[in-house]
Amino acid sequence: MSRTTQWEVVIGLETHAQLQTKSKIFSGSSIAFGAEPNVQASAVDIALPGVLPVLNREAVVCAIKFGLAVGAQIAPRSVFARKNYFYPDLPKGYQISQFEIPVVLGGGLNIRTGAGETATEKFVHLTRAHLEEDAGKSLHEDFHGRTGIDLNRAGTPLLEIVTEPEMRSSAEAVAYAKALHALVQWIGICDGNMQEGSFRCDANVSMRPMGQKEFGTRREIKNLNSFRFMQQAIDFEVQWQINEIEEGRAIRQATVLFDPDTGETRSMRSKEDAHDYRYFPDPDLLPLEITPDWIAQVKSGLPELPQAMKQRFITEFGLSSYDAATLTASREMAGYFEDALASASKENAKLVANWVMGELSAQLNKEGLDIGAAPLSALQLAGIIRRIADNTISNKIARDVFEALWAGDGKDADAVIEAKGWEQITDTGAIEALVDEVLAANQKSVEEYRAGKEKAFNALVGQAMKATRGKANPQQVTDLLKKKLGG
Repeated sequence: MSRTTQWEVVIGLETHAQLQTKSKIFSGSSIAFGAEPNVQASAVDIALPGVLPVLNREAVVCAIKFGLAVGAQIAPRSVFARKNYFYPDLPKGYQISQFEIPVVLGGGLNIRTGAGETATEKFVHLTRAHLEEDAGKSLHEDFHGRTGIDLNRAGTPLLEIVTEPEMRSSAEAVAYAKALHALVQWIGICDGNMQEGSFRCDANVSMRPMGQKEFGTRREIKNLNSFRFMQQAIDFEVQWQINEIEEGRAIRQATVLFDPDTGETRSMRSKEDAHDYRYFPDPDLLPLEITPDWIAQVKSGLPELPQAMKQRFITEFGLSSYDAATLTASREMAGYFEDALASASKENAKLVANWVMGELSAQLNKEGLDIGAAPLSALQLAGIIRRIADNTISNKIARDVFEALWAGDGKDADAVIEAKGWEQITDTGAIEALVDEVLAANQKSVEEYRAGKEKAFNALVGQAMKATRGKANPQQVTDLLKKKLGG
C-alpha cells in the first residue's frame, strides 16, 4: 500500500465482567478477593474425578439483567459448551463457556465522544454476551524462577460481552468501555474493580483502506485493565499495523500484550480460531432454560436505566442533553443530584447540576475520591444552593461555604454563613453608598471607562466587591455602577 493511503481502524471489544455472586458459577466456593492461594478452590474447582458442576442461579439472573439493560434478546434456551485448551491454570483442561447458543443475543449501548455540547453520540451494537467460568492464575513472582498456580479464581462467574467491530478510534473504544463499566455497576452485576480484575477488556484491532468493506487481519490486545492503557495500546497498535502494511509486511493474526512501561504491544502467540478449541456441548450440564415469567421477575427488580433517567432529566428538569448525560454517567452521581435537588427544589435544577458537575466533581477529582466518599453530603450542597437562590450569599461566597463544609467546618450552609458573617449585603442604600465611595476613590478608572475602556468598568466592580469582602450582591453593584456612570 502507498504511504498516501488513508486508513480506517476497525475495533471490536470483548469484556469479561466478573459477576457479583457470593459463590462460583458451578460450585459453592467463595469468590472473595484477596484470600491466600488455593484456599477457595473446592473439589469441583480443581476438577477431582467424579465431581459434577451445578449452575449458580444468581449468575443467570445477572445475565438476564444485563440483557434487559441493553435491549437484547434473552435466549429461552442456551447451552454450555467445553472450550478445550491446555494451560497450567486450567485444571480441567477445558473451560465451561457458551458457544453456539449464548444466553444474550444482540442489544447495544449508546456512547458519547468529545467534550461539552459538541460531544457526538453513537450506538454500538453487541453481538452477544455469554456465561462462562474464569481460569486460575499463574504467579511468576517470589518463586525462585518457578511459577505458582492459584486456583482461587478458577470457576469465578464471568459474563463475556462482545461487540460488533463498529468502533473507529481509540476514543470510541474507551467511551464504550466506560459506558459498559458504568452500566454493569449501575444494575449491580459487577463491582467494576479493574485493579482486581473484575472488569477486563480485550481489544481486537485491524486496519483497512478507507472505503474498503472487507476487514483486515486483526490482532487481539489482551487484558487491558485501565482506560488509559486501553487508549495507549490501541493507538500504538494502529500505528504499528499501518507501518507494517506500508512497509510491505503482512499482518498475522495474533494475541498481543500491552506493556505500560514501554507503551508498546508485543506478540504473545498466534491467535486461535473457534475450531482450535474443539467446542462441544458439556454433557454434565443441562441446557439453560429461561422462561418469560423469570425474565419478568428480574425486570421488575431493575433500577431505572441510564438512558431512561437521562431523558427524564431533560423533560422533567429542563436540563440539556449534555448535562443529563454527564449526571447519569454513574448511578451514584445521578443519585447525589436527585437527593440534592429534592431538598433544593426543582426550580434550581440547572444550578444544582452546575455545582455537581463543577465544584463537586472538581474537588472529587483533585482528591481522587468517588462521589460516594464525598465529605459534603447532597443535603449540605442543597443548603448552599438554597442560599444562592434566595440571594443570601453570592456565588463567590458560596464557594467559600463549600470549602468550609468540605473541610468539616460546620454542619450546614446556614451555620457556616452565620458563624463567618458571610450573609450577602442586599440593602440598596448601603450598596449605593459603597458605590459612591468607590467612584470617588477611583477617578482614573471612571475616566477610562467613559473614554471607552470596558476593562475599567470591571475594575470598578472588583473594587466594590473587594470593599465588602465579596458580600455585596454583584448584580446590584453592576446595575448601580452603570446607572451612576450613565451606562
